[in-house]
Amino acid sequence: MGTAVSKNLDLSTNEYLLKFVSNQPISQNDPFWNRFVAFNISPPMTSNDQLALESKIENLCQLLLKNNHISGNLGSIIDVFLSRASELLAATTTDASLFIWQLFNILFIIRCILKFLTETVTEEQLIEQVEYNGNGMRLEAFIDSLVKIIVDVEVKDSTYGIHLEAVTTLLVFLSVQLHSNRKSDQSNIYRLIMRGKHTTHAPLLIKSLLINYTNQDKVPVGYGANTGHSLVLGIAAELWSFLTFSRKSDELLVSETSDYQEVPLATQSLLLVLVLVHHWTTKNNPYRNSLFLCMNSADNNPIPPTQASILSRIDYNALYTTICKKASGDVTTLLLYLLLHRNEPIKAFLLSRPDLDLLIIPILKTLYNAPNSNSHHIYMSLIILLILSEDDSFNKTIHEIKLKNIVWYTERSLTEVSLGGLLVLVVIRTVQYNMLKMRDKYLHTNCLAALANMSAQFRDLHPYVSQRLVSLFETLAKRYQKLSTKLLNGKNIKTSELAITVVQDGDDMEQDITVLEEVLRMVLEIFNSCLSNQLVNNPNLVYTLLYNKHIFEPFKENVAFQDIIQNIDIIIQYFSTLLDDKTQHNEVDAYQVLNVIQQGAKRWPKDKLKKFPDLKFKYVEEDQPEEFFIPYVWTLVSQQSILHWINDNSPLLATVC
Repeated sequence: MGTAVSKNLDLSTNEYLLKFVSNQPISQNDPFWNRFVAFNISPPMTSNDQLALESKIENLCQLLLKNNHISGNLGSIIDVFLSRASELLAATTTDASLFIWQLFNILFIIRCILKFLTETVTEEQLIEQVEYNGNGMRLEAFIDSLVKIIVDVEVKDSTYGIHLEAVTTLLVFLSVQLHSNRKSDQSNIYRLIMRGKHTTHAPLLIKSLLINYTNQDKVPVGYGANTGHSLVLGIAAELWSFLTFSRKSDELLVSETSDYQEVPLATQSLLLVLVLVHHWTTKNNPYRNSLFLCMNSADNNPIPPTQASILSRIDYNALYTTICKKASGDVTTLLLYLLLHRNEPIKAFLLSRPDLDLLIIPILKTLYNAPNSNSHHIYMSLIILLILSEDDSFNKTIHEIKLKNIVWYTERSLTEVSLGGLLVLVVIRTVQYNMLKMRDKYLHTNCLAALANMSAQFRDLHPYVSQRLVSLFETLAKRYQKLSTKLLNGKNIKTSELAITVVQDGDDMEQDITVLEEVLRMVLEIFNSCLSNQLVNNPNLVYTLLYNKHIFEPFKENVAFQDIIQNIDIIIQYFSTLLDDKTQHNEVDAYQVLNVIQQGAKRWPKDKLKKFPDLKFKYVEEDQPEEFFIPYVWTLVSQQSILHWINDNSPLLATVC
């Protein structure tokens, strides 16, 4: 397509660029603009591309910053954009292809300048640069125009670039938060975006962005370059040459998990949704409200007139399909969390799906590959499972969905297992990984809460799943006993030179023991809940408990576990007696043991067990969730899009990276 801009193109000597950044004012109606924006560009698609371009234009941007208070040329090019965008929105242009090409170029230039300004000057100074020599309404009109393009202009090959630049430019505006120590509700730009006249389009903007994400439209052939006008191409080559970027295999891509190179509009659109809804959360955020209230387009119920301004409809089925395809990614995981946590109609729709495995398996893969996933992604994946586990129908359905040949689960060959059984296996593995590596109480609490919610509906647990459940208790029990013994022995040490070390180690061990007690207690409650409600449907679990009954013996006299252990012991004793009667005269194999258990379960007297409250845990967002989500969202923007910021200059990114 051309030469690499980072090596062969010297923009600093271009006469049109030099005139634009000089102190010479250029009026909105000057013929200069038609020639200035007559260039072809293959826009940056990787971080290296973007950084190469920014390094090439930095000196020019510095000159514009210095001279704009005299020339007002930044305001002039924005005015040119506003004039031409209004023609596009009114559909009055006669040469659509040429017109759209030039409009894309104008917006690309503006976006590059704004990106430089957000990183270089204060928010107030940026607004001054935009508004200079204007009527004080230019910035609002510009943002309004960007929103209208996204909402009103159809996405097709010829307009793809304009849509992508409109979305990216809004992200650039919102990135002022990255370079400020103030909260977003103290930002004038955020106040304008959250309170401006364009907020009447908030439901349609969220709808349009979600449609962009759902459609996953690929980059059209010739994206960013007008290939249909040879005369214009000649002029472009004369003025700017071809702004194209080499594609080398050793280039640093945006992110290994980013879809930006293939579907940049879908990627940027979802990132913009996440940025809009996670800021301004303590006040009335119209975009947040619109996401949480969006309805299903397949639902024909009319929208009440009083709610028409905040409600919109999207295709739940299409959205679900895309979420399933992209559920292994951080960005989609965060969207799914928002929808499940705050949009009840979408949550009900998801829970009603017969193909829940398409959604759950990618999430389980994320947890299974925890060592290769970031902690935020692991947290969000677990929270999604916890939210889903609050629903009894979900807990029942997952054991009815049968899976075959789970090749990515490598600990054991699983030729057939239920989705529920696989979920239990992966969550147990996550608990064990956390206890050994991350040692994060919040993480394993969510794991166990999800298992606890599901336990009353455990059905037909696979023998291996049953083994892993009991093995989890055994592993934790051994560690608990080891630490308890070590702590007891440590307290008996009287040697003076070891006194400080013993106290410090003792404090840490006591904390570990307390955590282990809580975990062990929860695992026992999970056993009890399953056996109290589904004993007849879980012969494999009973078999495994009988085979490993010795691991419960040390806890019978421990006051922290006595009451719950008593129930488990009653069950073990009941089936042990049945087996003793069966084996008095003959040896029995595993199949016969299972048969005894199945027959005995049918006659099991449920009233023999002490009743405990149902295990019901509900996810509750912590106080000030923005402290977690805002840095996370901007980190995702930095990783998943071409917009790159240096972490050292951004307090928000530094908290996550």
